[in-house]
Amino acid sequence: MSKTKSICPVCHDVIDASVEKEDGQVLITKTCKDHGTFNDVYFSDAKVYDNYEKFRSIGNGLANPMTKTVKGCPYDCGLCPNHKTPTILANIDLTNRCNLSCPLCFANARKSGYVYEPTIDQVRHMLEVLRSEKPVPCYAVQFAGGEPTMRSDLPEIITMARQMGFFQIMIATNGMKFAQSKDYCRELRKTPLSTTYLQFDGVTEEPYIKLRGFNALPYKLKALENMREAGLNNVVLVPSLVKGVNDAQVADIIRFAAKNVDMVRGVNFQPVSFTGRVDTEELKRGRITIPDFLAMLEEQSNGEIVKSDFFPCPAVAPMSDLMEAWTHMPQVKFTIHPHCGTATYVFVDKKGGLLPITRFVDVAGLMGAVERISNECKGSKHSKVLLAEKLVREVPRYVDMAKMPEGVNIPKILVAFVKSGDPVKVLSEFHYKSMLVSAMHFMDPYNMDLARVQSCGIHYAIPDGRVVPFCTYNTLYRPDVEKKLARQAVVEATQKA
Repeated sequence: MSKTKSICPVCHDVIDASVEKEDGQVLITKTCKDHGTFNDVYFSDAKVYDNYEKFRSIGNGLANPMTKTVKGCPYDCGLCPNHKTPTILANIDLTNRCNLSCPLCFANARKSGYVYEPTIDQVRHMLEVLRSEKPVPCYAVQFAGGEPTMRSDLPEIITMARQMGFFQIMIATNGMKFAQSKDYCRELRKTPLSTTYLQFDGVTEEPYIKLRGFNALPYKLKALENMREAGLNNVVLVPSLVKGVNDAQVADIIRFAAKNVDMVRGVNFQPVSFTGRVDTEELKRGRITIPDFLAMLEEQSNGEIVKSDFFPCPAVAPMSDLMEAWTHMPQVKFTIHPHCGTATYVFVDKKGGLLPITRFVDVAGLMGAVERISNECKGSKHSKVLLAEKLVREVPRYVDMAKMPEGVNIPKILVAFVKSGDPVKVLSEFHYKSMLVSAMHFMDPYNMDLARVQSCGIHYAIPDGRVVPFCTYNTLYRPDVEKKLARQAVVEATQKA
C-alpha cells in the first residue's frame, strides 16, 4: 500500500488517499470528512501496475517555475516549484466555439454560455512562455478547443509557432472542416503543421450517434480522403473510449489505421473521464483503465498485439540521456508518471498483418543498455566516438535482425538519432514506417492522484502566463480561466464601442 494525496470529488478539498492492491486490482481510496469515502479502480491489473512502476523516472522540473508554492498541489499550478516534469506537449485552446455539439466534450461555448477565444497576441504570449521554460524550452504544441478550425487565423498561428522554434505543431480537430473543403486542406498543407489529431470514435455509425449526436463516420472518412489528396499525410486517430459504446472496436480501429498507414501514423485511445457527480456503481460500470484497454486489444486482435507489447511513457527516458551524452546539452526527458499512459510501435506487413516492435526488439533490454552507455560516456572528451562505437557494438544484441520489417534497421536508426543533429527528423522517418498505438488515461476527481499530477508532461498554456497540467486544468481550472477571459472580452468590446 502507498499513501498519496487526492481531492474530494464533491468539494475538491485536498485529502489523504491510499493506493492498494485488492483481488488483482489496484484501488484508490479516500475519505472526505464532509462527503464520505470514495473508492475507485486505479489500475485494473496489479501485475501491469507493478511492471510499469519499474520504469518510474523522477524529473527535475523547471529551473524557472511560473508560480510559487502557497496553497499546495493542485492549487499552485502554473507550473509550480513542486512540478517534476517540464512541458513535453503543450495544449493551447484557441476557442471554445465548435461546429458540433457533442454530449462528450471538455469545452463547448453553447453549453457554457460564453465564448473563450484568446487574441493572436495572447496566443503569441502563451507560446513565448512555453519557449522560455528552462533548462529546455517546450518544442511541441497542440492547438485545440473547442474546434481550432473555427479560427480563420489558424494558418497564421501555426506559422507563428514554427517561427518561434516549435518543432512539432499539431491541431486536435473533429475533422468537419476538412471533410467539407479540399481547399481548406490544401491551405493547411502550405503551413508547417506537423500532425493532425483527428477525433475518431469507431468504424461503425453507432459510437458517433451516442458520443457525437449523429452519424459522423462519413465525415471522418471524407476528411481522411481530402487530407490524403492534399498531402496532409501525418494523422493520428483519437478515439474517446467509452464502455458499452466503442470498447468492442479497439482492434477494429487499429486495423482501420493499418489499412491507411500511408497517412495514419498512430492511434491514441483516451478512456473517458468522469467530470460530473457519479456513484460508486456507475464508476465501476464505466471506468476503463489502461490494463482494461490492453486486455480488450489482446482479445480483439486474437493475440496479434498483447499486453506485454506496451510500455509506459518513461520507458523511453534513456533516449534523452543518450542525446545529452552526445550533445552535452540538457534534453527534454519523458519523466511522465508511469501510470499515465502506455504505447507501442506497430508495423504493418505487406498482407496487412500487425507486427509490434517487441517481436524483434527487446525493448526493456535495449533501453537499459542505452541508459548504461549514456552514463558511461557522459563527460568524456571523446563521448561521441565512444557512444557511436558502443551503440554499433551493443545494440544488435537486443535486436533480432532477421525479424525486422523491410526498410527498418534499429541499430542504424539509433546511431542516426544521435549523429544527425536533428533527432526529430530521424524519429519522423521512423514514424513513417510504423504506427504508434497508445492510450492516455486522464484523471478526474474520483481517481485523482496528485503524485501523477506533479509528473504530468501534457500541459495547458493559458493567457495569464501560467502553464497548468492537463488533468488539473480540465478538473479544476478551466471554467474560471475561460469565464475570466470571456468577461474581459466583453469589457474590451464595450469600451471599443
